[in-house]
Amino acid sequence: MIKLFKFIAIAEGFSYVALLANMVFIKPTNLVLYKSLLFPIGMSHGLLFISYLYLSFFMKNKLNWTIKDLLIVILGSLIPFGAFYIEKKYLKNA
Repeated sequence: MIKLFKFIAIAEGFSYVALLANMVFIKPTNLVLYKSLLFPIGMSHGLLFISYLYLSFFMKNKLNWTIKDLLIVILGSLIPFGAFYIEKKYLKNA
């Protein structure tokens, strides 16, 4: 289950960065490409984000995280590149 959470954390981080890149770099230059990429990237990010949150609550008991650790892990999913930090700091030794 820990390997699955690591994979979801990394995938969620990449999907968040892809969603932001679509918004920042593609939207101003090509509106048609932006609209065609928005749904698949957004949907995959949404599913990965919900999976990340669900698994973080599940992993709290498995890895004996405190409430503070759990809140840091959850906040890591809201900050760009935060999921990569969480994977390195909280899941490296798991």
